[in-house]
Amino acid sequence: MSRIHIVESATASPEQSALLDGIQAQLGMVPNFLKVFANSPTALKAFLGLYGVAGAGELAALDRERIALALAQQNGCQYCVSAHTAIGRKTGLSSDEIAAARAGTSDDPTSASILKFARSLMEKHGDVSALELAEIRSAGISDAQIVEIITHVGMNFLTNILGKASLVDIDFPTVKLDLA
Repeated sequence: MSRIHIVESATASPEQSALLDGIQAQLGMVPNFLKVFANSPTALKAFLGLYGVAGAGELAALDRERIALALAQQNGCQYCVSAHTAIGRKTGLSSDEIAAARAGTSDDPTSASILKFARSLMEKHGDVSALELAEIRSAGISDAQIVEIITHVGMNFLTNILGKASLVDIDFPTVKLDLA
């Protein structure tokens, strides 16, 4: 049971309803975490705007999902691990790639570098070293992509803390946090 109210279309304000209807039209469903966000239409619009813009960057969709999986696991958000396991599969990640991403790595060397950097950003609250920046650049990652990785780390941290604070009901196939 969610600790923060889940806004349902039947009881939503006109502004909330319009936002939820737009999500439904785009995704074919409204995930529960977005229904929690809908308590504040301003917060929901901010998240949707950032999510939409961040998805149009240079980072590959598979790497964006890998980041989401790695951080959800690192931050202990079962809702987000469950959601991004389903989304990752739909995006094209195999079960092995999903497990690797949750462990913070990948068989692809560039993706492994991205995940290492993303996890370090989270662990160090952004205080990464010059050596870490040199390492990610040596993996072929541009400054634009570094900024996008930072953006995705921030965006995923936001959803992780929302999921954990609200204990929102998981509306995706439930995935356990442990990797065993």
